[in-house]
Amino acid sequence: MTAGSFPGTTGRVGMPLDGKGLLDVLGVAAIVVDAHGRIVLWSPQAEDLFGFGATEALGQYVARLIVGTEHREEAMRLFGEVLREGTTWVGTFPVRHKNGTVRQVEFRNMRLTDDLGGLYALGIAADHAAVERVETELALSDRLVSQSPIGLAVLDTQLRYVRVNPALERINGLPAALHIGRRIGDMLPKIDAAALEAALRTVLATGTPLLDHPTVGRTPADPDRDHAWSVSFYRLEGTEDRVLGVAASVIDVTERHRADADADRSRRRLALIADASARVGTTLEVEQTADELASVVVPELADIAAVDVLDSVLALRRPGAPEEGPELFRALAVKAAARTAALPAADPPGAITMYGADRLVTRCVHTGLPVLVQHVGPGDLSRIARNPEAAELLARAGVHSYLAVPLIARGEVLGALDLKRDRNALPFDGDDVLLATELAARAAVSIDNARWYQSVRNSAVTLQRSLLPGAPPERAGLEVAARYQPAQASSEVGGDWYDVIPLPDDKTALVVGDVMGSGIDAAATMGRLRTATCAFADLDLPPSQVLRHLDRITAGLEHYIATCLFAVHDPAHGRCRIANAGHLPPVRVPADGPAELVDVPPGAPLGVGGGTFRTVRVPFLPGDRLVLYTDGLIETRHDAIDERLALLVGLLDKARGPLEETCDELLQALRRPGAPDDVALLIARSTG
Repeated sequence: MTAGSFPGTTGRVGMPLDGKGLLDVLGVAAIVVDAHGRIVLWSPQAEDLFGFGATEALGQYVARLIVGTEHREEAMRLFGEVLREGTTWVGTFPVRHKNGTVRQVEFRNMRLTDDLGGLYALGIAADHAAVERVETELALSDRLVSQSPIGLAVLDTQLRYVRVNPALERINGLPAALHIGRRIGDMLPKIDAAALEAALRTVLATGTPLLDHPTVGRTPADPDRDHAWSVSFYRLEGTEDRVLGVAASVIDVTERHRADADADRSRRRLALIADASARVGTTLEVEQTADELASVVVPELADIAAVDVLDSVLALRRPGAPEEGPELFRALAVKAAARTAALPAADPPGAITMYGADRLVTRCVHTGLPVLVQHVGPGDLSRIARNPEAAELLARAGVHSYLAVPLIARGEVLGALDLKRDRNALPFDGDDVLLATELAARAAVSIDNARWYQSVRNSAVTLQRSLLPGAPPERAGLEVAARYQPAQASSEVGGDWYDVIPLPDDKTALVVGDVMGSGIDAAATMGRLRTATCAFADLDLPPSQVLRHLDRITAGLEHYIATCLFAVHDPAHGRCRIANAGHLPPVRVPADGPAELVDVPPGAPLGVGGGTFRTVRVPFLPGDRLVLYTDGLIETRHDAIDERLALLVGLLDKARGPLEETCDELLQALRRPGAPDDVALLIARSTG
């Protein structure tokens, strides 16, 4: 055999690879030596390893070329053992580089035999430091993979498992052998495998890693509880950029996920309480307050909410609830997150329903404690609903969890907040009980304030209306229409009044006044002034003198002040005599001309004392109208008084219909929703 029989004796043969494999990294050299110790094959890697080119090495005795004199005897001995005995020798041996340095080289030597029986020695060699480095890196990589607490997996381009480390075995609850060759969905049917595989395909196609992708589900390791994981994917590439597959890392972040969920839940609960503080109790209306509470808890806390108050509480008939027996509830508000069959099962607002002692809402108000049914069964529905038909509706809607919490204010149970879930799959829990109790407690105070206010207000309105005249009397030559409206949004019923007083000779006194202040005291003062006005008017005194007498009386009424407009219609002379005590001017609407404000000296309000009042004469011919009113009709917090007076005059200029219609038109056009003041309105028309 000759050296030329071995490919590569003169250099590289074949097409070189652009990428580097493990042999390239190690720089593995191949040397073939004949039985005499002469080199017959010298690979290009041998040139890189020892420094001698093929032309320098071929035919040379290997021991003389690369082994120092101090190591040649040992080298010849090992060479002889390989040729004689056919054994393979593996080890590290010091060799000489062309540049004179000595380096340690890893050898694997073995005997070769050609077809003629000739013996040769093949030496596979690599730099010892390079081999040691690769061995260390491989060992380190293997330890990192096998001992890592992070789940690691390699999937091929078909997204089948190729390798799984022990940590992922523990996470998935399945041995590595069961993973190999199978897909994620085959192994883990209770997670969203389709979404994960879509993400893996994107990473395969683009090469862009996907980091910290969240996913939630269950594995055989813990089949009864959801876990959360953070997964990362990156593409694996070999030589020539060949895509080998995808590497995946999996970290169990369940505790962090639960902590984040708990923190988020706490934030939402605090936000709900803050929202309730801003939205519940904006008015002193019981029904409005209940509606605000129901609107706050739906859908954040419940899918269906109802606010029911004991009817006896609204009537202020008893200090608290009894310990047993049925209860009469008045429904104040009902809200639902969406259309549901459970909504008709609730009592509509305003309805009064008797609930027996066996009903859960009755037990709630009797004990003053929350009633929680986390998982509603068929037997529970009969204790929740008002009747069997309502129970059937709740069952059809899928109501699965129920909670009732008492509305307690100042130690008194007012009613209950009734909550149900049909769309939200989670049952009510202890945290929901605490939140509902907090919301109910805040709302109960507002409801309690509203019910007491309404009681006082109703008393004041009743007194006010009882002190006002009934239907205006029919008078010769005069048609009259009047209206009184109490304040709509404020607690305060004011002291506004009007009056139509018959006088001798077919004369008629027209009066509108306003006691400054509010409540029962103002209403009572108004009644006293109205009585005094009637008495002085009956004396047929001029309007200015009537106001002077009223001023002295008002000054002695515990510092009350009032405004008043006093007019006397005289049909015989076709005129009105008018005097003013600090009141807004009347409006005259001639039958054949534009409406106008009557220029009457305003004078001082009644009760100031020592005021001067003047009487002016105003024509009042057949068809003419005179409009008297209190400031609640036109005054607002945001508009100038002159603009509102101009608006009133403009409306009266167009409103030429019946007086009753005119009253309604003015109130509708000028009265704002939630007006904070009451209104007295009086319109008179001369009939000739």
